[in-house]
Amino acid sequence: MTGINLDLTGKIALVTGGSRGLGSVICRYLSLAGAQVIIHYNENYQAAKKIKNSLVGFAETIQTDLSNLSETRKLIEKAQGYFGPIDILVNCAAESSQRLCPISQLSDEIWNKTQVTNVQAPLVLMQEFAKQRRASSIINICSIESKRPGQHHADYAVSKAALEMLSKAAAQEYGGLNIRVNAVCPGLIDREEIEKNWPEGVNSWKKASPLNALVNPDDIAKAVIFLASDSSSSITGSTLTVDCGLSVKSGW
Repeated sequence: MTGINLDLTGKIALVTGGSRGLGSVICRYLSLAGAQVIIHYNENYQAAKKIKNSLVGFAETIQTDLSNLSETRKLIEKAQGYFGPIDILVNCAAESSQRLCPISQLSDEIWNKTQVTNVQAPLVLMQEFAKQRRASSIINICSIESKRPGQHHADYAVSKAALEMLSKAAAQEYGGLNIRVNAVCPGLIDREEIEKNWPEGVNSWKKASPLNALVNPDDIAKAVIFLASDSSSSITGSTLTVDCGLSVKSGW
């Protein structure tokens, strides 16, 4: 029996939204696994530079506004200019789920921006990524809200449900190119000062969660490493839920 191989040495990874939050954690774990990492950012170069300088291996930063689809279409080619063909694409960037907006107040502007950034941009990136025609892995960061939306999160929840289904459809079509496509669906992620800023939400989550905890972002990054590695070579079209068990608890 062979051991589990999570070594990504020699692999090139592009992480959208890699300059902050969960994206930065994913960049760190990819680097620790041996990958060379390209950190995508939109506005905050200093944050992206800080992440780059903190990684253990070679890394670069790249700027693109994902709401501009013509610019997004050029991102893979621009990224290839650093290290060559991309082996791992992680679509982590998203229009924030923290904005609350009732459906009755959901404007065309809000709806369109969320769908473009959260669905159309990953679609464009997968299309361009697949043109490389090389064995590789795509991991799309979705959300448990793809199954059950939070109140006043309609635009976000719909976008994540679409991205999860897009991952399954892409897995079917790209399997012949030896490109695996999977999704990771996190629950409420533990982050700095979340308990201070949203105590009622955190308490409600913990009471509903079988593990009585928020999701550790490191665990999501580890799931990404597994799905990007040779240890998941037979896995495509799957969704890996990381939510401390909330989605299996009845009545949540």
